[in-house]
Amino acid sequence: MTTLISCQRDLFEIPDDVAYLNCAYTAPLLRAASLAGRRALEQKSAPWTLTVNHFFEHLEENRRLFGRLIGAPADHVAIIPAASYGMALAARNLPVDRGQSIVLLQNQFPSNVYAWQRLAVSKGARIVTVKRPDDHDWTAAVLERIDPGTAVVALPNCHWTDGTLLDLVAIGAKCRRLRAALVLDLTQSLGAMPFSVADVQPDFLVAAAHKWLLGPYSYGYCYVAPRWQEGIPLEENWLNRENSQDFALLVDYRSDYQPGARRFDTGGASNFILAPIASAALNQILRWGVANIAASLGQITDVIAERAEQMGLTMAPPSQRAPHMIGLGVPAGVPEHLLSVLSQHRVYISIRGDSLRVAPHLFTSESDIERLFEALVHI
Repeated sequence: MTTLISCQRDLFEIPDDVAYLNCAYTAPLLRAASLAGRRALEQKSAPWTLTVNHFFEHLEENRRLFGRLIGAPADHVAIIPAASYGMALAARNLPVDRGQSIVLLQNQFPSNVYAWQRLAVSKGARIVTVKRPDDHDWTAAVLERIDPGTAVVALPNCHWTDGTLLDLVAIGAKCRRLRAALVLDLTQSLGAMPFSVADVQPDFLVAAAHKWLLGPYSYGYCYVAPRWQEGIPLEENWLNRENSQDFALLVDYRSDYQPGARRFDTGGASNFILAPIASAALNQILRWGVANIAASLGQITDVIAERAEQMGLTMAPPSQRAPHMIGLGVPAGVPEHLLSVLSQHRVYISIRGDSLRVAPHLFTSESDIERLFEALVHI
């Protein structure tokens, strides 16, 4: 049972005359997260107040909070700086043989493409690109392209350009049946759509923090399935080695790593400026409840869809749309001046591919939606 959440604009620092419908671009910080960041900067200005605990307190808290978000133990979570870092980790550790295939979506976000292109070249594998289906049913199109020769399936939960959905439970089941690895970039869905590691069973899962996780830029998370946790990290840093909490013994070099996915942590994962910001954001998301967030945002995007359809704009059917963002097609084509006109009205969305991508959050008010459609008459 979900509970609809009322407008939470007072928890953000967004002026009343700004209609920010662009969370898929980057999210505004919560007031609490901004405060945590300011306190962290003040502390760094007085480094004599920093203790060993500051290097690990928020690092481990964020591992635990992200684990709660996806239904996984903290030990299975690594801290990374970007989605591309997590994809590089997966590409380094997953077996791919000559002639096998790596399945991607057409126009997939580049961070979930380039690592696989390089791997395919180095291993003599091939990229299989699933074309955008006319009926918006990505799931059926992906399932058709997974076969016994598939080594890796690398996907999002929804397409970043327009929010069209994939059924990762069904895709995960076929991957396991054919022994293909499943690698997910959930940057554009985690925090706004429920997700369960137990249901999907990915091999690797990454998410940058600065979009739907309402966190800072250059901070993110990587779930690593237990079977890959003895793998090779991208870098060898002091933090990911056993007993690194004892600074006095760091010169006693060790071959053993920290337990679980910690060996894959980026250097500087203990970032005591960004980590408190990320903690404040994750705590608020968990207080709201992701299912409640999704239901609440789904109501907003349904209103947007209804208004857009009345204007003659096109979109995927409700069954194929994520709750938190919507791509609006303009039959005559998107005017070059559109974003400029919208910004003059203090309305902010994105153009991605052929779509006007509208991505609200709990700070979105009814007046924001009115402002959007008042501005869209200019197309």
